[in-house]
Amino acid sequence: MKTLKKILNKNTVVYFSLIVLLPALTVACKKDSLQKMKVSDTDLESLISRSEALYKEYCSGCHGRSMEDFAKEEWIYGDSPEEVYASISEGRAEGEMPAFKDGFSDEQIGELSAALLHKRSGLDKYNLIEESEVYEAEDFNFKLEKIVEDMESPWGMAFLADGSLLVTDKSGELWRINKDKTKIKIEGVPDVLFRGQGGLMDVELHPNFSENSWLYLSYSIYQKGGKVLSSTAVSRYKLEESKLVDSKLIFVAHPHETTGRHYGSRLEFDNEGYLYVTVGDRGNRDEYPQDLSTHLGKVHRLYDDGRIPEDNPFVDVSDAIKSIYSYGHRNQQGMIKHPVTGELWTHEHGPKGGDEINIVRKGLNYGWPVISYGINYIGTRFTDLTEKEGMEQPLHYWDPSIAPSGMDFVRGNLYPGWEGHLLIGSLRFEYLHLCKIEGEKVISEEKIMEDIGRVRNVKQGPDGYLYVSVEEPGIVYRIIPLPK
Repeated sequence: MKTLKKILNKNTVVYFSLIVLLPALTVACKKDSLQKMKVSDTDLESLISRSEALYKEYCSGCHGRSMEDFAKEEWIYGDSPEEVYASISEGRAEGEMPAFKDGFSDEQIGELSAALLHKRSGLDKYNLIEESEVYEAEDFNFKLEKIVEDMESPWGMAFLADGSLLVTDKSGELWRINKDKTKIKIEGVPDVLFRGQGGLMDVELHPNFSENSWLYLSYSIYQKGGKVLSSTAVSRYKLEESKLVDSKLIFVAHPHETTGRHYGSRLEFDNEGYLYVTVGDRGNRDEYPQDLSTHLGKVHRLYDDGRIPEDNPFVDVSDAIKSIYSYGHRNQQGMIKHPVTGELWTHEHGPKGGDEINIVRKGLNYGWPVISYGINYIGTRFTDLTEKEGMEQPLHYWDPSIAPSGMDFVRGNLYPGWEGHLLIGSLRFEYLHLCKIEGEKVISEEKIMEDIGRVRNVKQGPDGYLYVSVEEPGIVYRIIPLPK
């Protein structure tokens, strides 16, 4: 199989170059403002949409309703990029055109200028073309379209029916990203402990969201006053436009701990409408994962309102937490329903080595920390066992660890050769990991988009495209396939 590599392709990235503009500018066109005008060719449609809305509201009264018609008229103050930018920013007093620099952001002025020039003559004429990076896969090429940026850590993603995207930022914010890439902050999110690995984590829509508008958030809840103790919690909300209402806390893991790690926090519904919640061991491997009287180091199964299903495996076990579905886990930050079998696939972090892929099944013990393919970070061993009767073997494990986060199965034929296979983010090595699956076995692996950043999540949207979120800086990309 051909190794995935980055190649350069002269597909366009539209931008206002500082070198092109600065010599002719006598107005306050700053370098930072010009850099904000960069946009890939796949962003051009949304840029034009935003600019047309701006034109309609502020410009159409004097220049006519159609931006396209105005772009074809004679412009007495020039049609070079610098002249158009200056006209919008500084105005033209002699022509009674007001200055918009105090009402529009530099980015809005740049985008409106770019949209007008594009409709006038095409951007090639103005030498506003830059080579963009294109990736090469075995059966297709692809490039990345930036959907949203300027986030801390885009942790969870969920798609609404209108094509907009809900994204949690671990810092404690929930955003709705519209199809035109405008960003709306959702109010009413819970108070979270943003520390270490904690914060606002996953977001999951109810299977009947179109009817009930319910969504679920997982997060690090904490006790205020004195020593800070935190744990994994899940709350249900109703989404009304840009606000969360009717909050209901449906799950809190016990005990609370002082550590700021291993919250788990992935959410997923199965085909029968049960909600599954992963909870990490909170860094106390020797105390919690094998103890059925605590929530920690487990996968939990709930009704959509937080009640305990009567057929959960430990409901009749004295002192056991009744929501437990499986146990012996370290820290699962990936969980997805198989599109064919309906089973829940997870991955979890090992220590140094021993990251795993598992299929979560009722009542099973996945062995942590009694058995493991990993060792302590300092190189010492905490167990000599890699298998034991009554404990499950992983479907697949990694050594060295890739630090997996987020996962999804590829559906449809938009990405030839990837359909039916599993994509997983790598925090440690900063790439997207493709696992070719046959039945319940990983038969081959491939690294995609190396050095893209710490990949926190990957999801396939209802439009068929794959969306990838990365940290440091926080960006969400869309993978755009291209023909060979």
